[in-house]
Amino acid sequence: MFRGKSGKDRVTALGAMSGTSLDGVDAALVTTDGHEIFEFGETAYRTYGAEERAVLKAALGQWAGSQAEAAAQVVEAAHLALLGGFEGADLVGFHGQTLAHEPKGRGTCQVGNGQWLAGELGLPVVWDFRSADVQLGGEGAPLAPFFHFACARWIGADKPLCFLNLGGVGNLTWVDPRKPAPESDGALLAFDTGPANAPINDLMFERLGQSHDADGALARRGTVETGALELFLAEPYFAKIPPKSLDRNDFAEMVALVKELSDADAAATLTAMCAAGVASGMQHCPVPPERVLVTGGGRNNPVLMEMLGVSLDCPVAPVEEVGLDGDMLEAQAFAYLAVRVAKGLPTSCPGTTGVSALVGGGTVSWPE
Repeated sequence: MFRGKSGKDRVTALGAMSGTSLDGVDAALVTTDGHEIFEFGETAYRTYGAEERAVLKAALGQWAGSQAEAAAQVVEAAHLALLGGFEGADLVGFHGQTLAHEPKGRGTCQVGNGQWLAGELGLPVVWDFRSADVQLGGEGAPLAPFFHFACARWIGADKPLCFLNLGGVGNLTWVDPRKPAPESDGALLAFDTGPANAPINDLMFERLGQSHDADGALARRGTVETGALELFLAEPYFAKIPPKSLDRNDFAEMVALVKELSDADAAATLTAMCAAGVASGMQHCPVPPERVLVTGGGRNNPVLMEMLGVSLDCPVAPVEEVGLDGDMLEAQAFAYLAVRVAKGLPTSCPGTTGVSALVGGGTVSWPE
């Protein structure tokens, strides 16, 4: 069984996440035994420059080839630059960058070589978290729910609640913290709710050359086009029973739906689509949650948060309200999951990804 440098069950892991919003790399230290969270440690962020982001964006949807290879080089260099500045880690959880995700087709593709990173950092690296789940019939996403269960315990929750991550794609985890373990029957349900920041960011970049709608300022000036919103909600995905997952570009036609709208109306409509996807997804929760805690960049958009507050039947708040870090929760998740993989514990189950049995995804690479 993997142990920390102290020889104890507690392991200090360094997790890293580069999400579908393509903004940069998050990194965070977590001390855990793979079950309980003992301490959240140092965090750091490295943004992608404009040229790096362009390379990554060009590679989206690619499974191999020169564009995917160029993206891998960007991802590896950025992670090494950021992770090399940390001290005290026993191992690293390296998610890489998702370029394509087609669980019922070609599989899933995250670029970035964990074996190379292990050699450069001189630490064991856990990577390729999703492939085993997909190979056993799962969606391969979302993977943070087991960590969300630990977070629910860490904040002392005693009733079912939801964690809503609004990154490039939105995903929801319904948690019953009264269950003995995340893999227990009825402890977790998780699925992607629909597009979140990705189409809004794409619109801002294509029309205005900006990375995102800062503070939802553009959306606030606009009016939601209800016809486009109704067409969006008519997509069969929303009626599909979870677990279910999306690729970043699965709803690329959203931008086409708002093509004729003004900049402000288009931003307002795309923001409303994100909120509506979440509201639609809430019908799948086994019982209504006591509250929804929001993580990811979307929680910083006050217009989106207001729309969620109006459309959901329970309190909605950023995870900071309970002492968690919404910018770093996914990086912390892959630190936590890395420890579970190293200890041979499951990282997904039928309730989180639809996989046929408990799966401990991930490969452990050791420095030579």
